[in-house]
This record gives sequence, C-alpha cells and structure tokens, in this order.
Amino acid sequence: MALDQLGIDEPVSGKGGEEKEMTFFDHIEELRWHIIRSVLVILGFALVLFFMKDFVFNEVVFGPRNPDFVTYKVICQLSDAIGMKEQLCFYPEKFNLITPDMGELFLTHMKISFLLGLILAIPYVFWEIWRFVKPGLYEKEQKASRGAVLICSFLFTLGVLFGYFVISPFAISFLTGYQLPGVESTPALGSYISYMLMFTIPTGLIFQLPVAANVLTRIGLISSSFLKEYRRHAAVVIVIVAAIITPPDAFSQILIALPLFGLYEISIVVSKRVEKRQTQLEAAEDAAVIQK
Repeated sequence: MALDQLGIDEPVSGKGGEEKEMTFFDHIEELRWHIIRSVLVILGFALVLFFMKDFVFNEVVFGPRNPDFVTYKVICQLSDAIGMKEQLCFYPEKFNLITPDMGELFLTHMKISFLLGLILAIPYVFWEIWRFVKPGLYEKEQKASRGAVLICSFLFTLGVLFGYFVISPFAISFLTGYQLPGVESTPALGSYISYMLMFTIPTGLIFQLPVAANVLTRIGLISSSFLKEYRRHAAVVIVIVAAIITPPDAFSQILIALPLFGLYEISIVVSKRVEKRQTQLEAAEDAAVIQK
C-alpha cells in the first residue's frame, strides 16, 4: 500500500477553511486521542463491572464450574430429546479454589474487571481504529470497507462466546475429572482464571481469520488459489493451534478445530470474492481509460 493511502500527507481543514497537510506528529497526536478515548471507554466498562463483583464472579467467571450452567443443561436436554436419556449428560467435579497470595483476590478482581471491560468495549475500539485508518483510504476503498467494524465486532464476540459456552465447560469437566492415584487436586484461583482467559480471548482473535484473509488478499499477499493449495498445511497448523489453546483432551481440541476449519473455508470464499471485485474494478477502469 502506498504511503499516500496511509494518510501521511492527508489534507485537513485549517482556520478560515484553509487546508493544510498533516505532519507525522499530527498523526501521532491524532492516534493518541483515539487511544485515549478507547482506554476511557474500557475503563468505564471496567469500573461498572468492578462494582458488580458478585454477579461477575458467581454468574460469569465461575459459571462453567457450576452444574446448573446453561451448556450442561442444554446438552442434557438434547440427550433426552434424542432418546439417549442421560448418556450425554456431563458435569464438572465439585472443587474449591485456593490462593496462597494475600493480595491475589483484589488483583484478580481488578484484572477480570479490566478484561471484561475490554471485551465489552471491543466494538468501540474497532470503531476508533476505523476512524483513524479511514482518512488514508481512497473513496472506493472506504465504500468497499463498509461494515468492517460490525463484522470484526461480530466475529470477535462470536469467538469469545464460543470459547465461553462450548470450550470452557468441556475443558473444565475434563480437567477437574482427571485424577492420578494418591493426588488430590485443589486448583489455584490464578490457574482457573488463566484457563478461562485462554478459552475465550484467543478464540475471539482467531475468529478474525476471514477479516485477515480479506485484508491480505487486497494487498496481494495471498490469493484464493494460494489458500486452496495450502489447505492441507493449514489443517496441520489448525490442529496445532487447537492443541495449544485447549486442554490435552481430544474432544476439546476437536471442538475448536472444527470451527477453525470452517473459518478457513470461509476465508477462501472471502478471498475469491475480493479477487472478483478487484478484477471488475480494474476492468471498469480500463474501459474508462479507453473511452477517454
């Protein structure tokens, strides 16, 4: 992408309607205010959540460790509906969380409030990113990128919800039910929080794969034929990623691998559509040049 597309010398309105070029430091100042506004929104959500401690921890953070969590109920109802009675039902083992650090409870409270605030503020953060990038794009690129904030926000939220409602219940049930002879498991609070974060936020980022395919195709780094050619290699990478971000049980890895395979196939479709649109635009530009 050319530098002029990045808005390095972007004209802005000055006093009396005069236009002036933005310098590098003007762009840095503009970026700073985008970041400040994003942080303030995140902190605003975090502050509200901080004072909702009981709900945040009992219903959200510790939800998947409770037998009455919605995922366990739905799967058990599904098992009964298909005539398998309670064969598919599963529940996590009852366990208590401990902490050896006197200040960990307060620090964990602050950490969770901030991270949940970040998740809730993601649509606004994406919007601020778009506001910063938009002036550096050509008009046709701005039109082609309409809905980008909505799509990115939707995919991130979908990934987080998938990790929370699908991956975490299966993973927690497996990990709490796994035993070794003569060993009693009493998980630490920090360990539980780390796993919950690992199941959700990375999954939200991974669900941005179609968006990444769109951008990389536009700048010419990948193509639909490239993605098709390396589909088998991608399958290996997906399995490795699923093994990294999930516990070492095959079922949890399958749960994350299957959506990733689906997202990869969607990325191929997205890449192909971008190529088709670019071909049409080039043909239209060539036709306009010939007419002139």
